[in-house]
Amino acid sequence: MKIRPGSTADLHTVLGMLDSAVEWLVANGRTGQWGTEPWSSRPRSVTRIEKMLAQGEPWIAEVGGEPAGTLILDSAPGPEVPAADEPEVYVRLLVTDRRFAGHRVGATLLEHAADETRRKGVDLLRVDCFAGSEGRLVAYYTGQGFTPTGTFTVGEWHGRILARRMG
Repeated sequence: MKIRPGSTADLHTVLGMLDSAVEWLVANGRTGQWGTEPWSSRPRSVTRIEKMLAQGEPWIAEVGGEPAGTLILDSAPGPEVPAADEPEVYVRLLVTDRRFAGHRVGATLLEHAADETRRKGVDLLRVDCFAGSEGRLVAYYTGQGFTPTGTFTVGEWHGRILARRMG
């Protein structure tokens, strides 16, 4: 697996991964996280991803030269999550292409995030995720070394904030 820097030129690649994730979630009866409509068909969502790619630090994981996942890091969370009271690196987006399930794409990208956090001399890496679906995402992140630290709500959507110390 190769991890390369991403850019706004990767917009359609990232939207394709998000669309694939929505399709998989819907097929598995889990519509609470991202709804039922593809990200690419929602103008506000497209603009949101475009902005994250432009303002954040995007990374693309490739397996056999094919984009398999993406990670966008930032120095702070989005507006729905309070900033930490110390320097942090924040995972603004992590998504993998379902075609590469079982290749540890997400875990590898999160390790890359930890490496980038250390490289910047920062001790705190945080992420937020959907808290529903029996806590599957929360369990995934705790399995990757994160500890739940808080909750937040946006409308009907319930989220969990998790943190990982680099020290």
